Amino acid sequence: MTEKQENILQAALKLFASEGYHATSTNKVAKSAGVSEGLIFRHFGNKEGLLDAVLNLGKEKFKAIYANIIFEEDPKQVIKGALSMLFNVPEEDYTFWKLQMKLKWEMDVVNIEKILPLKMALEEAFKKLGYAEPDMEAAMVLHIIDGISSAVLMGQPIDKEKLESFLIKKYDL
Repeated sequence: MTEKQENILQAALKLFASEGYHATSTNKVAKSAGVSEGLIFRHFGNKEGLLDAVLNLGKEKFKAIYANIIFEEDPKQVIKGALSMLFNVPEEDYTFWKLQMKLKWEMDVVNIEKILPLKMALEEAFKKLGYAEPDMEAAMVLHIIDGISSAVLMGQPIDKEKLESFLIKKYDL
């Protein structure tokens, strides 16, 4: 990938995350990236192609976050890893995660396949630990993660260490 393509993707990521996909024109992305609008179309086809390219870069980040969790054998470590993962996301990646949240609300884009391996690992962990409804427990943990992630990304004052400790204790991990 060329430096100009990287600049385009970074500009698009920042603008889509802060202003929204629909409110961001390719012209605005081009100006922010310091390139011509035609270059965006040459490399990405259209605005949707640009969004797809930005999201594809993020898929690897997402896989890296939960890869160790889904391959963990110890059910308590699976749950602990899932609950702790959102507290370990580097702040430099917040823009990408803000975009994910924004797309969920702005465009009703929820890629359940992306989270499915984590959901299945959590269900199996709760099943191994003898929970009556492992599927509901897994769903609840994913909703907890989603809610806390939203609060963190919106800059709400949260004592992350205290909250993480509380969740770990709640599940006796």
